[in-house]
Amino acid sequence: MTADEATRAKATELLRLHQDEKLLTVVNVWDVVSATTVAAVEGTMALATASHSIASSFGYEDGENIPLDLMLEQVERIVDATDLPVTADLEGGYGNAAETVRRAIGLGVVGANIEDQLKPLAEAARQVEQIVKVAEEEGVDFVLNARTDAFALNREGDPDENLANAIERGKAFLDAGAPVVFVPAILSEEQILALVDAFGPRRLTTIGIPGLPPRDWQEAHGVARTSYGPLSQNVALTALQELVEEVHRGGGVPSNMRILN
Repeated sequence: MTADEATRAKATELLRLHQDEKLLTVVNVWDVVSATTVAAVEGTMALATASHSIASSFGYEDGENIPLDLMLEQVERIVDATDLPVTADLEGGYGNAAETVRRAIGLGVVGANIEDQLKPLAEAARQVEQIVKVAEEEGVDFVLNARTDAFALNREGDPDENLANAIERGKAFLDAGAPVVFVPAILSEEQILALVDAFGPRRLTTIGIPGLPPRDWQEAHGVARTSYGPLSQNVALTALQELVEEVHRGGGVPSNMRILN
């Protein structure tokens, strides 16, 4: 069974956004109200879910601890709440990444982050091939944001070795059919240039954590996308804590509060 026409169109648009010379920024969401709030901001072209944030909102630790059915139910609610393309963070794929992606496509999801979790490279590349095959069977230009944890799972490792590992793994994922590779880490200008040179322009996704080069610089040097993972939820919860602290001091809501729902 192939995806419906609306899903196919959104997938093609999401792929185009990654290939466009303008850097695609996606501020990650975790429920309907965060999704509709982000989607309503002018300039928002696509939405991305954050697995960590969804898990936290249900009281689960990150790392595929939230049941897959519950994760996908929340993702479906987000898809149904917007006309924008939605890409989902599906962690490592819950043991069968290709079938998890197939289920997600059936809900209208048109892209996904899938972690390699530093599996043996042949196994990780085969997983990418299987996902690409499922997307072809479903008839969508699915945007697999193939994540390598070369930095994320080896933070104390030698940066040059991590970079070489990320390049090797990312190139293997691109060769297996992934359109873009996600390298979450605090990357220097030199590291980003090395990754773009190895992958080609508009094939690298970064994460918008403090310490990265400015987005304008990344755009000018061929980065495809920047996303924000759980940081957006952390920002929202920080604002909530700050409100509580102000109330405890005898104050109230800030004068610049917006009525959003």
